[in-house]
Amino acid sequence: MQRRAFVLTAPLVLAACAAGQDEILSPQAAIDRVAYVHPGPKRLTLLTMKNTGSDNGAHTGLMINASQRVLWDPAGSFGHSSIPERNDVHFGITPRIEQFYISFHSRITYYTLIQEIDVSPEVAEQAMRLALANGPTPQAACTTHTSRALSQLPGFESVRKTFFPSNLSDQFARLPGVRERIYREEDADDKSIAAAEIDAAITASQ
Repeated sequence: MQRRAFVLTAPLVLAACAAGQDEILSPQAAIDRVAYVHPGPKRLTLLTMKNTGSDNGAHTGLMINASQRVLWDPAGSFGHSSIPERNDVHFGITPRIEQFYISFHSRITYYTLIQEIDVSPEVAEQAMRLALANGPTPQAACTTHTSRALSQLPGFESVRKTFFPSNLSDQFARLPGVRERIYREEDADDKSIAAAEIDAAITASQ
């Protein structure tokens, strides 16, 4: 598959939890300007980046379709000046931005496991509040923080806090109603080339 390009404002890293960030607090006006309401059921989508050789998980993200759709990328490297962020929670997650996120993490050395489950509006809102209240995530704590938040939601009480992305995706798979798919790309594992392609694509579309 061809790369769908995206540009990052943070240093590019392998698909793993990056260093923890300082607080990032985009103004409410910027968030309101891009807020995206996705049609269809309220939903949580767990995104696990896995090594194609070992199948070990390397990073965890959570997309939340609540009153608006946001992407929680704890300790992640994803970001762009046109996408408002509040401490690892990104706003305005249209299908295009969703694909950018998945495509950025998927390459010859990593693939993305996408697991989704429909939830009530109340559970979706609670998940978004927990993500926003979490604050900046320390290095390598993406799965710890995600699993801790999920375990607080009604219907997710079986989820146990874990450090390991694959362990969380295995727990998530056991929840009733989970659907999953795998996304792969065959880009070379040279992020400087990918970054240049991504930058050119975003610049051309502005």
